[in-house]
Amino acid sequence: MRLGPEALLSQAQWLDRWQDLHGGYDPRQGSAWVRRWLALVHIVARPLARTGVHPDLLTLASLLVAGAVLLTPSWAGVVLVLLSALMDGLDGCVAVLQQRTSRWGYLLDSVADRCSDIVLILAMVQLGAPGALGAGCGFAVLLLEYARARAGNAGSGEITVVTVGERPTRVIVAVSALGTGLGEVGLWVLTVLTGVAIGQLFVALRRTWAGEPG
Repeated sequence: MRLGPEALLSQAQWLDRWQDLHGGYDPRQGSAWVRRWLALVHIVARPLARTGVHPDLLTLASLLVAGAVLLTPSWAGVVLVLLSALMDGLDGCVAVLQQRTSRWGYLLDSVADRCSDIVLILAMVQLGAPGALGAGCGFAVLLLEYARARAGNAGSGEITVVTVGERPTRVIVAVSALGTGLGEVGLWVLTVLTGVAIGQLFVALRRTWAGEPG
């Protein structure tokens, strides 16, 4: 499935499609970091989409690269975490550009993201952070994502609010911890930010549903 340049969406069209796929959340009205990240993903994804590579392969490759973080020195882990994060963004963009978006791809990407989240936490535990702290952080991250998913099923939209504990935050914290060797500090930071994020999400949902009985 090779595509010519004329068949691929422009950056503006890509942002429109991303908005449609994320519950109507407009990235152009949100964080400048989100806009820049999506712009970078679009630039890299276009030549990949032309080759016909299947988005699912990028999803699985992203997970494999993330898993390799546990087998490498911390300095190499920084590179792998960043590469995995980029590939995680590329699969969705390639799917959009190739008109291959599907419920299966959405599920696979979500599962891969959660597995990658756990890998990042384990990487910080390997640096000397307490296992109990890692377990608590993992619980908080999964609770945040589960609550958001259930809220989406209840009709709130997929994102609702961009919190301080989103996946990019996890990547940034993990990269900082691996680069400095401060695994315990990184885990404490991530745990606190995720706790705040859970509060942000529940407050936003409560306001959204304030008019309902109960």
